[in-house]
Amino acid sequence: MEEEEAAAAAAETGVPVHFLCPISMELMRDPVTVATGVTYERKNIEKWLFAYNKSTCPATMQRLTSFHLTPNHTLGRLISSFLTSSTSSLPPPSPSDRRKVDEVDALLCSIRTGPFKATRFRKLRSVLSGDASLLDDENVSSKVLECVVSEIGNTAVFAGFGACEEALGVLALLPLSGRATFDVLVKPEHLRPILAVLQSGSADARVDAMSILVKISKLNRDQWIPVDQEVDLFTVLLELLSDEISVSTKLSSCALDLLLELAACSRRSRSRAVEAGAVRVLVELLPEARRSSCERALLLLKRLCELSEGRAAFAEHGLGVAAVANKLLRVSETATKLGVTVLWLASTFLAAEKTAEEMVAVGAVGKLVAVLHVDGRSSNKKRVIAMIKLHGNLWRQFPCCPNELTNLMRLNH
Repeated sequence: MEEEEAAAAAAETGVPVHFLCPISMELMRDPVTVATGVTYERKNIEKWLFAYNKSTCPATMQRLTSFHLTPNHTLGRLISSFLTSSTSSLPPPSPSDRRKVDEVDALLCSIRTGPFKATRFRKLRSVLSGDASLLDDENVSSKVLECVVSEIGNTAVFAGFGACEEALGVLALLPLSGRATFDVLVKPEHLRPILAVLQSGSADARVDAMSILVKISKLNRDQWIPVDQEVDLFTVLLELLSDEISVSTKLSSCALDLLLELAACSRRSRSRAVEAGAVRVLVELLPEARRSSCERALLLLKRLCELSEGRAAFAEHGLGVAAVANKLLRVSETATKLGVTVLWLASTFLAAEKTAEEMVAVGAVGKLVAVLHVDGRSSNKKRVIAMIKLHGNLWRQFPCCPNELTNLMRLNH
């Protein structure tokens, strides 16, 4: 049925079917590919994943193993070429569209030159959110972006905090793309007010700030390492995770996603996250975490434990081993795989004996033995067997050691 709808939409618009977003059936302008290999318009799939908190691919309904969106540059160039070749056949904008563009231009002019900036930014946001075609107009989007960046760069954080919040509400609507946009937004004078709103703004403004930071992180992932800021991004994100009553809330969910993006950037980013206390926060978040948040928290914990300082922080936390072991075979195959990997990393570094003792004391060893019988993943089994070979003799000294372990070691020999 979906293929028939796509074909019908393509026939009606004259656009090649593979240029249409599977969600909106509209021509893609910023195509990105998800872990399943399906390509979507960025704003549509981001809304599906981050606004609706979905964890599946809309087209295939497969569960996503990663929420990373990879720009499809090849398809993007083909679409650009198609648009260039067909510009002459596109219908001219309607008078109503022209009036809306004029209204946006008038609002931008009044924001730059007049008072009551908060009110005018609020009006601008209402106009833009009421007509998606305005945001698809690159000329309109670039003018709005220029105005917002100029105003937040010139606004004193506290004197114009209300105006800054409203400006970020507009910025959150824009389809940010390109290296030039990244270079502008990560300048200290522009990034600082975004972080300040994230830390101290109203609930809605903090969600807008978080949305902007997630978009920035995806513009230039390799260089997204914010430094020398008056407000430390890692500290703010971890405070959001610690302060939220439920890890399923949109703000804390986005904070977790952004921490994952930062951790994927470089070893330096992971090290800074560990220094800010990320391991402690993640361990304390795990007991009440729902499936999606649990999987992402374990993934981030795994990335941090790939560093020696991350493993040390995990070993020092009195509940780390118990929190991870409790998720084995209880949440999902993904959570079990990540949990086994975390325990394997933590139990194979220089000061691993303390961790190994905790594993048998909290029942983690019994869980690992069960993984050998239940989990069909060869990578999990290899790691469990490696841990048994490394610590089996130590575990057997404890009266609470499961009998199955002794039998396994005998068979192994």
